[in-house]
Amino acid sequence: MDLKEILASVQTFEINSASDLESFRIQFLGAKGQIKDLYGELKSVPNEEKRAVGQQINELRQIAEDKFESFKISLAQVQHQSEKIDVSRPGADSMIGSHHPLSLVRKEIIEIFNRIGYVVSEGPEIEDDWHNFSALNFPPEHPARDMQDTFFVEKGEQEMALRTHTSSVQVRVMENSKPPIRTISPGRVFRNEAISARAHCFFHQIEGLYIDKNVSFADLKQTLLFFAKELFGEKATIRLRPSYFPFTEPSAEVDVSCTLCHGKGCNVCKYSGWLEILGCGMVDPNVLDACGIDSTVYSGFAFGMGVERIAQLKYRVTDLRLYSENDIRFLKQFTPGN
Repeated sequence: MDLKEILASVQTFEINSASDLESFRIQFLGAKGQIKDLYGELKSVPNEEKRAVGQQINELRQIAEDKFESFKISLAQVQHQSEKIDVSRPGADSMIGSHHPLSLVRKEIIEIFNRIGYVVSEGPEIEDDWHNFSALNFPPEHPARDMQDTFFVEKGEQEMALRTHTSSVQVRVMENSKPPIRTISPGRVFRNEAISARAHCFFHQIEGLYIDKNVSFADLKQTLLFFAKELFGEKATIRLRPSYFPFTEPSAEVDVSCTLCHGKGCNVCKYSGWLEILGCGMVDPNVLDACGIDSTVYSGFAFGMGVERIAQLKYRVTDLRLYSENDIRFLKQFTPGN
């Protein structure tokens, strides 16, 4: 094999792609390449010429290796240039997550009450009998305890319960604060109920409490009217119907004018023009006294609403189970911009 012919082939070999570069390596520098063959033929060269021929082969190999490395670097730079991002081009929209519908409603309700001076209070989800029942005017024999389908939990020798309402947080606030008190208590509550489209064993509440001197039922009504207009629009109106809760007296259920038909009647409001949104009432003096607040000096009102109920009215979600099933098709509907 002629050294000059191989040198000419090395110098004239065209390399335009990664595959050309690999062909060059195999042909000249590979284990079975032409330069490797030259080293094999060196044994047949006369001894007096071996040194000079060996040096020529080494120079040829160096030329081939230099060309290989040079084109390898050049091809890498070309590939890098082709992969560069043009920062002047408009960016593609990024996929973003979405807040849970209950989180959106919870945040909106909290912001409304924050604007009129209510602060957020939180408490444990596992409660003792005093905070969950007794302090709220539920004596042991009271039939109203049967209204709360309770999950009981044993903690040592003490029987605890998964809280059935966030009113237990209000008890803790009254025990540890002095009037005036203006607070809301958002949180998860638990009831031992069969799971269906209309009920679940856990759900979310936001309960409010205001205690001060000379607080009246008129103050309660005005507060709830403000809330309804802020949440459902300026045209919203409310009505109060007499009801019963152990910890308030008098008590009422609150309806808001239907947000779809604006009180004219439709299938959502069952053609009544009204939708129930929460319960409320004046704090029973027994509750104030039990929490260390003088009921002869102070009075107050309380209210409570289900976040799922408000979300149902706001987003027209008819199946409560959707809120806890983590179905991405459902949750994507609440991505900003949808």
